[in-house]
Amino acid sequence: MHPIIIFSKMDLSQSNLFGYIEDLQELTIIERPVRRSLKTPEEIERLTVDEELSDIDRAVYLLSSGQDIQGTSVVANLPVLMRQNPAETLCRVLPKIREVLHVAGVEMQLTAAVSFLTVLQEESVSIHTYSHSFLHIILQNLEHRDAGVSNAWLETLLAVIEALPKETIRHEILNPLVSKAQLSQTLQSRVVSCKIMGKLANKFEAHIIKRDILPLVKSLCQDTEYEVRTCMCRQLEHIAQGTGAELTKTVVLPELVELARDEGSSVRLAAFETLVNLLDMFDADDRSQTVLPLVKSFCEKSFKADESILVSLSFHLGKLCNGLYGIFTPEQHLRFFEFYKKLSTLGLQQENGHNDNQLQLQTLEQEKKYILVRKNCAYNFPAMIVFVDPKNFHLELYSIFFCLCHDPEVPVRYTMALSFYEVAKLLNSGVYTIHKELVTLLQDESLEVLDALVGHLPEILELMTNGVENCGSENSKLLSIPDLITALTTAEQRAATSLKWRTHEKLLQKYACLPHIISSDQIYYRFLHRMLTIILTNNVLPVQKAAARTLCVYLRYNRKQEQRHEVIQKLIEQLGQGKSYWNRLRFLDTCEFIMELFSKSFFCKYFFLPVLELTHDPVANVRMKLCYLLPKVKSTLKIPTDKHLLQQLELCIRKLLCQEKDKDVLSIVKRTVLELDRMEISVDAFQKRFYENDLLDQEKERQEHLLLEMVLLMSTICKEDKKSKLVRSQSFSTQALHPKYNTLDKCPNKSSATGYTSSVSGMGKNCMLSFTGK
Repeated sequence: MHPIIIFSKMDLSQSNLFGYIEDLQELTIIERPVRRSLKTPEEIERLTVDEELSDIDRAVYLLSSGQDIQGTSVVANLPVLMRQNPAETLCRVLPKIREVLHVAGVEMQLTAAVSFLTVLQEESVSIHTYSHSFLHIILQNLEHRDAGVSNAWLETLLAVIEALPKETIRHEILNPLVSKAQLSQTLQSRVVSCKIMGKLANKFEAHIIKRDILPLVKSLCQDTEYEVRTCMCRQLEHIAQGTGAELTKTVVLPELVELARDEGSSVRLAAFETLVNLLDMFDADDRSQTVLPLVKSFCEKSFKADESILVSLSFHLGKLCNGLYGIFTPEQHLRFFEFYKKLSTLGLQQENGHNDNQLQLQTLEQEKKYILVRKNCAYNFPAMIVFVDPKNFHLELYSIFFCLCHDPEVPVRYTMALSFYEVAKLLNSGVYTIHKELVTLLQDESLEVLDALVGHLPEILELMTNGVENCGSENSKLLSIPDLITALTTAEQRAATSLKWRTHEKLLQKYACLPHIISSDQIYYRFLHRMLTIILTNNVLPVQKAAARTLCVYLRYNRKQEQRHEVIQKLIEQLGQGKSYWNRLRFLDTCEFIMELFSKSFFCKYFFLPVLELTHDPVANVRMKLCYLLPKVKSTLKIPTDKHLLQQLELCIRKLLCQEKDKDVLSIVKRTVLELDRMEISVDAFQKRFYENDLLDQEKERQEHLLLEMVLLMSTICKEDKKSKLVRSQSFSTQALHPKYNTLDKCPNKSSATGYTSSVSGMGKNCMLSFTGK
């Protein structure tokens, strides 16, 4: 039996061994491609360069006999060589680069275009030297067969034109352009010529443009290829800016009108967008007689024969409506507004009012186009408020605003969230009418929408608060608060449960504005404790810090002493004395915010000693962070008032110096001691060197005392008010029993008692509404 057992064990171990060998063979198969991709000794020898060569010699050698990757590396390093040794680089390296570029691949060409532009931007050589050495190389490679390379060189040339003197531009660029723009040249050459002419228009006087450039422009606007006509049409905006209003009216506008009727849809689109961009350059006659009929034609055709222009039309509609506002008749004004309304629901319902589900299914491309159109309508919504007049918002635009805020597509709602602040500013005192939409967007299922809205949330809430106060209805103000608070808490919870911690951090930072919007009690019960929970439970450091700072802001504006003490106690016990070292680190972060937001005396009173207790912390990271914080802690002291705290600080530092065993912490302690010795402590009396800081601290302290005094004053007033009401009620009871006032029972509806009672019941209702917001 025993040998059999031994054999079975051996057999088992062998099977395991064979399994390991198979695994190793698999790994070998995986590694084979990697080994094949490695360089052979011969290849390594060819790639090796003598280390004693200078940078210039090495560059010349690699460009002459090196491989493509080495040549590309030299070209990428050209700006560095130009900075170090411009004369040698221009003399020896640049001619080699010029030779290599004739046969270079795409990667080296793109690298060269970027390097040439960098040399220009860094001004390594004078513009005269640059034009003499680099410009010809740029012009030679401008018509490269690869479109990407050609565009890269063109971008470099356009940047160079900005810096070149006029004479150089005339001889080196403008004169050759006459032949390059001819119909006999390639399509690519003519397109490049269009873009260059758009750039040249801003470099010469109007009479030179009229004589040398406009004839070429007219020729290219009549080109046989639609790509050339489209490109030239888009450059007419720059041509017009260079020629001025008179030539724009007589030359550019007629060309635009003709191009707007072109058979090519891309040409018509370019003509339309150029017209919109040049609106400011046209006088009232041109707008009414030429531009407006064209725009009306575009609008009519956009739904029928020319849907290609629909997206662009929806994007520019706000600019169009306000640019042509002065020449609209009431009928035309209404017509354009109705057109905007139609676009804002495009794809959601048809003209007959039936839903899309009842009609033939749209293609995917159509759906994308319609979503983009509605998104553009959302983008233009603030402009349409100006067009219609904010006074008419509720009657004319609110229904559109509601639809766009509730659009089924995220990009549309995202755009509305981005423009919400602009809308709120335009509505001014009427901003309370869009309160429900603010709540809707805060509770949106997409965090992208929430992130877009949060950017201007403090300003929006401030406008909302002012708008509600100005509307003159106290009840509406009270009713609006519970919905808003619920929406804000829901938004924070959704951000917290998502993976988008940056949105959560941003939201918490913006919530620091709430003390100016809602009451201290509402913040205390709905937000303050939530911030503490985030600090204790969240795993993302920026989120924890944002929550800590916002909590400190809430504490700063809290008006009840007992609530303040409770929060301070929790901060010390749950963070400063917490079991997790991570919580103790966050306590130090919170103390930094306390020092920033509160007065020195407040910090010294509540947090100075708890901070010093962390000098005995068992975790080195906590002690290290405390050491970095000690200079700020010392700066909160005032002599002689805080002399005993200064002694405590010095005692803790001595203990750290004597007892610290961690070498990193000890090193920081020593540096901190030197910094603390150099620090000067402010005294109770003002000193010139600390005057501004002392004034600021005094103001903080004054505000802290004022908040608490206001609370005490309000509580005193409430007590006196209750006493006076009790006296009045007792007096009323006595009068009601007197025979002289028996007629009160006969006329209950007219009695002053009833009026008093109704006002009391109304006040009670208001109080209840206010309480529900907590």
